Amino acid sequence: MLRIEQLKTGIIQENCYLIFNEKSLLIVDPGAEDQRLIHEIDKIGRKPEAILLTHTHYDHIGAVESLRKHFDIPVYVSPLEQEWLGDPRLNLSGLARHDDMADIIVQPAEHEFEMKEYEIGGMAFTVVPTPGHSIGSVSFIFDDFVVTGDALFKGSIGRTDLYTGNMEQLLHSIRTYLFTLPDEFPAYPGHGDATTIEHEKRTNPFFQ
Repeated sequence: MLRIEQLKTGIIQENCYLIFNEKSLLIVDPGAEDQRLIHEIDKIGRKPEAILLTHTHYDHIGAVESLRKHFDIPVYVSPLEQEWLGDPRLNLSGLARHDDMADIIVQPAEHEFEMKEYEIGGMAFTVVPTPGHSIGSVSFIFDDFVVTGDALFKGSIGRTDLYTGNMEQLLHSIRTYLFTLPDEFPAYPGHGDATTIEHEKRTNPFFQ
């Protein structure tokens, strides 16, 4: 049985997720506050195996380099956003209007996602494309929940006014890959509270 822990990080309160079984742990979107994340991971007491990225906007990747080095683990990213990791213009850190923010430059990810099933540390999940917020956005479907990044939020969807954003594409992504999941599935977004597929199908204003 997998467990998932949500940690809100950084100025924008991005959701980093720690997903773990009895032995291993996956880190999803470590956005900021690297020392706090390391402390929480150490408290859980499972072996970190990898960092998984739903997309590469700055608020989702700010602690990647620190955690990768500290735990000596690989990073997985969409091939469509591999180059964004090292380019502050593309990951938007160079455009963010936060006085104390330095440009975020992350070294290339060791692995580029294929849209298929993976098993890492005894944890199986399927990577599906959910572009529209950004061209390389993906979601992770586990046995009984989904991590949606900035595609689907509780009562909303991701912004589509940023580079490579596309409203039609995002709505299609959600309908095709997320709303076809079981109604009872919890959905864990990149910002805000968790929701369920049924709740969003029934009440999300973008789909009524």
